[in-house]
Amino acid sequence: MMRSKNSLCLAAAAAIGVMAFSFGAPAAPASREAPGRYCTRVGNDDELRPPPASLAPAIARLFKISGGDVAPTSFYRCAGGAVLLCNVGANLPCGRANLGKRLPAATQWCADHPDADAIPMAVTGHDTPFTWRCAGRNARPGAPVAKIDRRGFFADYWRKLE
Repeated sequence: MMRSKNSLCLAAAAAIGVMAFSFGAPAAPASREAPGRYCTRVGNDDELRPPPASLAPAIARLFKISGGDVAPTSFYRCAGGAVLLCNVGANLPCGRANLGKRLPAATQWCADHPDADAIPMAVTGHDTPFTWRCAGRNARPGAPVAKIDRRGFFADYWRKLE
């Protein structure tokens, strides 16, 4: 049976996509591989992963948290072969910062509040490193108020595991 030219092209494209994905992302840590060993092996991995319970004392120490289980509200990632830890606070995003200069929700807010000196973070989100204001009915980013690391995360929210 002869396959159509389109189905062969589709199969080739799918195979190339799978190979590109396989080689482009670091392999996930083995189920029992310690984060330190994993990060040393892969160097950089920006996927936020839940830390094992064994890191709870280090998380509590690094973030000065007493009482309770800190692991369920924390993440780790790898940068430069090191383990970096983040504990989600009330308004502390562990994910990448939103460096976008256009926020549709902020623009909508400005339509109702033209020329406002500030746009609340409840509107902009806590993942933007900028202050925001309304210029007429348009949202405008201001100066950055947070340092972003080389990989796009809020530097002050992450601590290196020593």
